[in-house]
Amino acid sequence: MDGATTGSVSGVIETLERYGRCLELVPLDPNFNDISVGLYEKDGVATVWTFSRIEGVKARIRKIRDQLVALGGFEAVADAHNQVRAFCGIIHPRPTKFLMMQAVEKDPNFSLPKGEVAVKDLRTGMMLGVDSKEVDGRVAYYVKADGEAPNKAARLRAVTSGFVRYGEMDKTEDGGVSFICGHRHDELVRLLLPYARNVTRVEDMLEADSLRGQMTTGTLGFSPPT
Repeated sequence: MDGATTGSVSGVIETLERYGRCLELVPLDPNFNDISVGLYEKDGVATVWTFSRIEGVKARIRKIRDQLVALGGFEAVADAHNQVRAFCGIIHPRPTKFLMMQAVEKDPNFSLPKGEVAVKDLRTGMMLGVDSKEVDGRVAYYVKADGEAPNKAARLRAVTSGFVRYGEMDKTEDGGVSFICGHRHDELVRLLLPYARNVTRVEDMLEADSLRGQMTTGTLGFSPPT
């Protein structure tokens, strides 16, 4: 890989100038020597980057990029092994954060299930799913559930609010949600549903990840903005 080659202050500054803001920093890659890997965004292009120069790291970065495409519906940038762009023209920061975590931390051959979006709700035992339709030129998604549980309607509203929080989506007047771009992002919806069903647990996970990220960025010679 070209560009900055160290985790020094000058290397960090060069990386930020070249690739833009850091969307997500995964402190430890459990599938490749516990290196730290970041995802940066500039002018609609997201770049997977690491300061590590150990043998095989370029192939690992390419695999992470490929997982962003496979799991998140991104488009690979031609002639680049570590860059993607969103077909809608907008890289949605919060969903992309979760996507990057999955791309790095899951088994390199991990894939999301195909077919209907469905996941078991651990609180009620219902099976949660998502329907979609086009409303006024925008694709809207609607949380549904198979089975019965006390306060079922309230539970569906809570999961919908999880999509608003973690997908940075807008609520529609009829109880659905849509991405700010208005386009269909079925891959991101499938990815987000397990997070949207359990906000409290996810918040604890994010806080722990943030602490690990701060420790890692400290070793690189800079601290994240507060």
